[in-house]
Amino acid sequence: MQPVYRFAPSPNGYLHLGHAYSALLNFEYAKRTGGRFLLRIEDIDQGRSRPHLEEAIYEDLAWLGLEWEKPVLRQSEHFNFYADAIATLENRGFLYPCFCTRSERNFEDAELKDPDGAPLYSGKCRMLDDASRAEKLNAQLPHVKRIDMKRVREYLSSTLVFEEFGTGSAGRMITAQPERWGDAVIARKDVPTSYHVSVVLDDARQGVTDIIRGADLLPATDLHLLLQALFNLPTPRYHHHDLILDSDGDKLAKSKGSKALRDLRAEGVTPAEIRSRLGFLEK
Repeated sequence: MQPVYRFAPSPNGYLHLGHAYSALLNFEYAKRTGGRFLLRIEDIDQGRSRPHLEEAIYEDLAWLGLEWEKPVLRQSEHFNFYADAIATLENRGFLYPCFCTRSERNFEDAELKDPDGAPLYSGKCRMLDDASRAEKLNAQLPHVKRIDMKRVREYLSSTLVFEEFGTGSAGRMITAQPERWGDAVIARKDVPTSYHVSVVLDDARQGVTDIIRGADLLPATDLHLLLQALFNLPTPRYHHHDLILDSDGDKLAKSKGSKALRDLRAEGVTPAEIRSRLGFLEK
């Protein structure tokens, strides 16, 4: 089977060196294995996504010397696809509406945290009786859709495992632990999907076989394997690479204003220098 790799940025800020490393790593793996390299625009967050930032992604990647297959999949054009998939989970009784505000969620079980450090949801709305739930839905109260983790794990009794491959040929099998996320949000209030659902569905329909992404997304793989099992989708291989850190030892981030690739380009830094700085030596 021909390997398929992808780089999937969100157009809510300019790309920095961390993005460049992940994109180059996927691109180089595709070249090395005779595989395909895809670019996907993950723009489900319409409140933060901007057209000029999407154009900047194309410019930055082309400047680095990357080439990708076209057309590019843009998630904002496929909301109906995600909504239909989520509806199947809802119809099977695996999801429930949650009407709690942020302050109510944090008040319930502030001591318990998910892998991202957020307070673990107590399941308060899971306990609603049918009449109360119907009343809130009929009143069109804002709500998210959460997965009923206990029910899902009872349905999926088998252990969920994935292959984490390294920079060499050796890999290791890791057991996923979706329970540590509790009743995670599967569809948001403002969009009919979530990162977890859209990324799993898109990786499957694009035939992605090898997912290379930052180590900060390793815990999310727990939920992704769970959703793959529920949707009866194949599980790709994964490689969660080390993050590029700043001088203070913190990871680069758009929200922190980390220096963008376009800023480095304006300073006269060349693509070859970027590649060398990130460990991609010219052959």
